[in-house]
Amino acid sequence: MARTDYQSSLEELRDDVLYMSELVAERLRTGLDALERKDERLAQEVIEGDDEINQMYLELEGECVDLIALQQPVASDLRFIAASFKIITDLERIGDLAVNLGGYTLDAERDLFPDVDMQRIGMTTLDMLEDAMNAYANEDVDACYAVADRDDEVDAMCEAASELVVRDLIESDHLGDEIGDDAEVESLMQDVSRLLLTIRDLERVGDHAVNIAARTLYMAENDDELLY
Repeated sequence: MARTDYQSSLEELRDDVLYMSELVAERLRTGLDALERKDERLAQEVIEGDDEINQMYLELEGECVDLIALQQPVASDLRFIAASFKIITDLERIGDLAVNLGGYTLDAERDLFPDVDMQRIGMTTLDMLEDAMNAYANEDVDACYAVADRDDEVDAMCEAASELVVRDLIESDHLGDEIGDDAEVESLMQDVSRLLLTIRDLERVGDHAVNIAARTLYMAENDDELLY
């Protein structure tokens, strides 16, 4: 492969990773909308779209492997290819978490704990993802650190939301109204469990965004400070 073709392949890989991130971000946004509106059509759209993300992941994985195997890239290019490979793995997993949101939307039977601002948590993690991918696109070191710093904010929001759910469940009449009906109590607890899983999954989206920022920092500066 000529040098110009090789450089074009590297740029094509970057563009493809960015395109995948746009698709994943859109799936996550749709999953959040489905959850807020309790919209089964949107939920099904997210679930059915997972195959497209999985296929894209496999194709980009192949691009990364071919570039390494066939071109024997120098150190900086190798870091870029390796970082891109790790980033598409994080993107694929965020896609899976978006699918979970669709599943929770379809399975939920009641609207519990309206004080839990799931959209605020979700949009914060979506912002982190988009900021991390902008950092990747521009090799922006400062943006990598900014994404990592926001993770504490997301963790705090998720912890507060989980504590609110548990406290309100104990202190409110949710269970008291259902005493004597085992089926209703079981249904209620399943909904509570789904809500806690939703909080956990959104926290994981933030974690994956930090992973992307960490890989980008390593790619740009050969700096593993954010890797863990």
